[in-house]
Amino acid sequence: MNTLSKVFKIILVIVIIGLAAFAYFKFWFVLGEGVKAGELNQIVYKGWVWKTYEGRLIQTGFKGANKGSSIQSNEFNFSVVDKAVADSLMRCSGKNVELRYKEYNGMLPWRGMQKYVVYQILSVTPATGMTEIPVMSGAEQ
Repeated sequence: MNTLSKVFKIILVIVIIGLAAFAYFKFWFVLGEGVKAGELNQIVYKGWVWKTYEGRLIQTGFKGANKGSSIQSNEFNFSVVDKAVADSLMRCSGKNVELRYKEYNGMLPWRGMQKYVVYQILSVTPATGMTEIPVMSGAEQ
């Protein structure tokens, strides 16, 4: 019976280590880092239990030669963990932005609904073809 108990403990330790390794590589291991640029479409604060900042970046480009040469729109959906970055992005809707992000294999509910997590804003410029229009407060109108 003592030998069976040792074998059970060894198997249990191996299973726990395996589950810990799986969880690390699925949820905390950074698969890739990069920069995306495009027009910021939206940034919202939403969620049922954990409220997170979720955003959408619209990237324009051309389709491949096999599908013709028409313009297409690519969406980059992302989450933002840092409130300061999210607040800055909320003031940039409709502008061209460059965002630095980390890509994870899986998402955690308190980190956001996407596997891409933006952690830095590199640049913000007005969208092409648009001019800045000053916003007048109620007292100036």
